[in-house]
Amino acid sequence: MERKQTIGHLAALLTIVIWGTTFISTKILLVDFQPVEILFFRFVMGFLVLLVAYPKRLKTADYKQKLTFVAAGLCGICLYYLLENIALTFTLASNVGVIISVAPFFTAILAHLFMKSEEKLRTQFFVGFFVAMIGIILISFNGSKLKLNPMGDLLAVAAALVWACYSILTRKISSFGYPVILSTRRTFFYGILFMIPTLFFFNFQPNLSRFVNMTYLFNILYLGVGASALCFVTWNFAVKELGAVKTSVYIYMVPVITVVTSVLILHERLTLLAGAGTVLTLIGLFLSEYNRMGKKQHE
Repeated sequence: MERKQTIGHLAALLTIVIWGTTFISTKILLVDFQPVEILFFRFVMGFLVLLVAYPKRLKTADYKQKLTFVAAGLCGICLYYLLENIALTFTLASNVGVIISVAPFFTAILAHLFMKSEEKLRTQFFVGFFVAMIGIILISFNGSKLKLNPMGDLLAVAAALVWACYSILTRKISSFGYPVILSTRRTFFYGILFMIPTLFFFNFQPNLSRFVNMTYLFNILYLGVGASALCFVTWNFAVKELGAVKTSVYIYMVPVITVVTSVLILHERLTLLAGAGTVLTLIGLFLSEYNRMGKKQHE
């Protein structure tokens, strides 16, 4: 059991390291691609990779299980990434990366409401939440202008809430006992189905000639094979072994990875205000999860 939990922690860490840089690849692709185009190409690629890796068919036991997969595909594949990618068109990659880090708070609240096994939320949890929200507000000022960009930032918050829903659904799916690759592929399938209608509203162009550009090709491969096919399997495995709330704690690392890479690669300016907001957000996350993590370690 301890060995599986160790592997679960390593899987979550690997996932977050890769996901922390996906904002950069998406930002680069947004030069010539619509958000929905990036979303569609990466998950179709991810689905095909998982199909080749594990070509067996998954048969659900009943319609309730099927509906759980449908809801997971809608939340974790379609809505979350659509909201995130659109947010990147309105605000900085570093903003989105930090704001998404509130997902553990939403996950813990939903787990408390819908999963009976979760412990009671303590005062420290809410203190951490408010500290992190102050940090997010500072980051949203976009440095020297001290002016909120509500569209991009609120879309990122909505994405964090949707991801929390996906985490709870993934925990439920893990209890079904199916192989992780098959479960992940089924989730991708429904996510892509929900995605198709949005293609008609967001000027989708099935122009594959754009991938002649090696920079675009590399970044879509990184998103499709690495961040989608590989990372969703490793994340879902971590949720299965560690639980939704404990795994979500790893999301606190996303802002650090994203802010550093956005400064180095995209040359986005990291102001003192944004830096302070980042620190406050991380402190808030630690405050919120410290008591929970300490309790788990002593059980």
